[in-house]
Amino acid sequence: MEDSQETVGGYNGKILRVNLSKNRICEEGISDSICRKYLGGSGFVTYFLFKELAPKIDPLGPENKLVFAVGPVTGTPILGGARFSVGAKSPLGGAIALAQAGGFWGVELKRAGYDALIIEGKAEKPVYLWIHNEEVDIFDAVHVWGKRTKETQQITRAELGDKNIRVAMIGPAGENLVRFACIMDGLHDAAARGGLGAVMGSKNLKAIAVKGHKTPHIADSTRVKEITRWMVNSLYKDWMTKTLHEYGTAEPGHMEVYGVNGVLPVRNWREGRFPEWNKIHAGVMKDTIRVGMEGCWGCPVRCKKLCKFNDPYPLDPDYGGPEYETVASLGSNLGIKDLKTIVKANELCNAYGLDTISTGSVIAFATECFEKCLITVKDTAGIELKFGSSEALLKCIELIAKREGFGNELAEGSARLAQRIGKGTEEFAIHVKGVDMGMHDPRWLPYMGLGYMINPHGADHVVNAHLMEEDITLENVLLFKIEHTRQLLLDCMVMCHFYTEVVGATARAKDQNTLAEIISAVTGWDISMTELERVAERVFTTARLFNLREGLTSDDDRLPQRFFQPKADGSMFNKALDLEKMEKAKKLYYTIMGWNEKGIPQPGKIQELAIEL
Repeated sequence: MEDSQETVGGYNGKILRVNLSKNRICEEGISDSICRKYLGGSGFVTYFLFKELAPKIDPLGPENKLVFAVGPVTGTPILGGARFSVGAKSPLGGAIALAQAGGFWGVELKRAGYDALIIEGKAEKPVYLWIHNEEVDIFDAVHVWGKRTKETQQITRAELGDKNIRVAMIGPAGENLVRFACIMDGLHDAAARGGLGAVMGSKNLKAIAVKGHKTPHIADSTRVKEITRWMVNSLYKDWMTKTLHEYGTAEPGHMEVYGVNGVLPVRNWREGRFPEWNKIHAGVMKDTIRVGMEGCWGCPVRCKKLCKFNDPYPLDPDYGGPEYETVASLGSNLGIKDLKTIVKANELCNAYGLDTISTGSVIAFATECFEKCLITVKDTAGIELKFGSSEALLKCIELIAKREGFGNELAEGSARLAQRIGKGTEEFAIHVKGVDMGMHDPRWLPYMGLGYMINPHGADHVVNAHLMEEDITLENVLLFKIEHTRQLLLDCMVMCHFYTEVVGATARAKDQNTLAEIISAVTGWDISMTELERVAERVFTTARLFNLREGLTSDDDRLPQRFFQPKADGSMFNKALDLEKMEKAKKLYYTIMGWNEKGIPQPGKIQELAIEL
């Protein structure tokens, strides 16, 4: 790798590589040219995975690598720059896995002196890492193995003698290789999608504790301060961030729109009618069980709920409270209308280290199988899987995390469970490339469906386009491509998507140059939005090439059959996606991206994007 001679603003110019098999720690430089080509975050993760992973490796074998990365705005005064990206080959579907989390851990990694961390190999026994101001130690974690995330964080901080150390960790679900286990940043921020907690567990790596004091270098601090002041002032004019400040996600207005229009996922996406939506939204939480709000490092929005109650069971506020995706996946999609059950289920997922979307989705899938007598109590070890059953949900979460009984089957995820059961169940296993779908119905938002289809890391609702257009036209697909590209760009900058409206990261934003101004001020580069969009296109194409190398094809860019059928009831009972139109949209997207009709990037496009094969 080319060493960096003089680091530009926003970067440390160093990556940390830890080989757990060899107990070896080393630092490497990263060139300014790679920084400009891939920017950071998901860009760095994709670059290193494509460059360094051998084809067709076992995602849960020692050959897989776990890559953490921050971006140029991480730890700077720019609002929303508190996140980190992490990725590996996914144990769910074998594609590239990319996830992000907020909180504080990413800022500490940046301040400790690194732009990325690459974990290789597998330790002989459980360990945890301690990264502090460019010093790194590997400590025994046998005594922490099996602990939930809160106990893990408490023990790690006590041993290292600092209660403010930030810890990225797995719970028992990751240790037990649950294929949709997540990595927790603290107790209520999760890098949730793609099964990265299982990859971390497969390496016998329990936690990564980080503390740093290095202030990131900024090329034009005066301009950064001006942009930050402008962002702060803009926050109070932006309806979305004002609402997030008051409620977080699952706010009353959003839930009403989804509830009244029959858009909520209900009973494994089969139905649309869920009149109890008004019992589980964030306004009800605020009025009944919410005890506070928290935020990520340096963020004034403070959108994260803290909930607490003691009856019918105690709830620990340290584990936060559910966001919209969780309210839908552990609530309406399971037919559960009891708010306390949903919040308790969220606590258990955070404690065990489980992706709440996939947890709710696989239980919903199994419940429909049970309802249709495709599996029985003999298969579920006596559990009566019924929609609306709080008891079944909470029991299944415990069993999944421990891989006990029927939980061992559920822990494989919806796609693999459907393959095992057969009997036509693949039609209502709701996933793309093995990753369960975000809780936004493509029958209402067809271009969200296109995003689910073509994302290399599966059914991601964040790197996507929330467009209301329904007609499949070249113009609309172009509009989708612009917005989708800008959402990926935020993940390369590692900037919070809740600032999308403020910084103009939408296809129809009036001011479309803010992101370029931010990067130029931080780094000192004279960079345009055109170049930044090319960065995102390069990253996306590189991820596509990774998947093609792993054997995925255009056939994997498909939605579940359920979405080509109308809902059984509710306001959308007569509305379904048109398969022919969605295939047309996919082919148009391929063409716009410079790929052939099979979704393979053409040599000329690869050369144009300067991707090294």
